[in-house]
Amino acid sequence: MSAPDSAPGRPALPPVREILENALVVALPMRTRFRGITRREAMIFRGPAGWGEFAPFVEYDDEESAAWLAAGIEAAYLGHVPAQRDSVPVNATVPAVAAEQVAEIVARYPGATTAKVKVAEPGQSLSDDVDRVAAARAVIPRVRIDANGKWTVPQAISAIRAIGDVEYAEQPCATVDELALVRRAVDVPIAADESIRKAADPMRVVSADAADIAVLKVAPLGGMRAVIRLSELIGLPVVVSSALDTAVGVAAGVAAAAGLDSLDLACGLGTGSLFTTDVAEPFVPECGVLVPRWFGSTVDLAPEALAAPERTAWWHDRLRRCHDVLSRRGGAAEFVKP
Repeated sequence: MSAPDSAPGRPALPPVREILENALVVALPMRTRFRGITRREAMIFRGPAGWGEFAPFVEYDDEESAAWLAAGIEAAYLGHVPAQRDSVPVNATVPAVAAEQVAEIVARYPGATTAKVKVAEPGQSLSDDVDRVAAARAVIPRVRIDANGKWTVPQAISAIRAIGDVEYAEQPCATVDELALVRRAVDVPIAADESIRKAADPMRVVSADAADIAVLKVAPLGGMRAVIRLSELIGLPVVVSSALDTAVGVAAGVAAAAGLDSLDLACGLGTGSLFTTDVAEPFVPECGVLVPRWFGSTVDLAPEALAAPERTAWWHDRLRRCHDVLSRRGGAAEFVKP
């Protein structure tokens, strides 16, 4: 196995056959339903620099998913980025659970001083959100909320005012224009996530004056180096978050956060506690921080974590299609939209 040959602009792709020969497909059970799923499917594969992850959510199309493959190839073939710090502060992540479950979940993040609370869950009410956030405030000093773009502008304004003081509201509405309207109507800072990672132009949140904070995720943006470069371009305070990654993906997220020139906010990288088992020793916060760690030649994978044969075949086919997308674009490493 060898690193891809260099080409003008970006290295060539490793062959599909080489990736698949060193790949495993997993289905990790989760403690609580999160983002509508109870098992997280992912492909991990080993390269000369360690392990990479390819785990776009199953509903994503190939064009969007190709960036996730670029991120996995970067990790496996180029390795981590140089660190600017030896630890990364992380928030607790609270799914859309009943208020009485919040304290138990926050306790899984020892030393954390910030919690991100999911709100706007389909089938739940605003009073559920208010109660969940209040329960989080009772056990942790700072609370931020994440609506995943599910509110309309009037709903977002009403909900943010009802929920009260939070560190920020992440992606209250779906579009950049809607974020800008909400930002002008409320006193709470607005963070952009999907409006950056799913946008044809991630810089539009800046030109539209639509956000105070940028939430950046390694896999959807094409890799650690892409995140660092975009953080420099976007000029907003940055939070590096997990895309419900396995331990392999979290390693890349922690490396990216550790590689930023400036990091003033807790990152959303403590999501390993959402799984009952992982592909390797999970990243567990101690004193509210994670320490960068890279997975070299081995992972510690429980046999029961392996996906069923039909799902493995599905992921192999998906990787081939996304590899074709990257091939048309000219490469994988340092893939980024700007």
